[in-house]
Amino acid sequence: MLCPFCYRAKSLLNSKGVEFQEIDVMLSPGKRQEMVTRSGGRTSVPQIFVDGTHVGNCDEIYELESMGRLTGILEGTSTG
Repeated sequence: MLCPFCYRAKSLLNSKGVEFQEIDVMLSPGKRQEMVTRSGGRTSVPQIFVDGTHVGNCDEIYELESMGRLTGILEGTSTG
């Protein structure tokens, strides 16, 4: 089954020209637990990480984009 939130997140990242690694946690249960741990207990997908730092889920990266902060985070020039 296709995840609409994953699709939207990938669409936004692709529109920014960002290369990313997609991990299908449905096929890798160990990766699901790693995602939950690294994201502070979040179980929904997708959870987005930039250079190992948790950025948020689909809605949160769209919110960052609307605030004009996502590009800086993706480029490593944002301070938070």
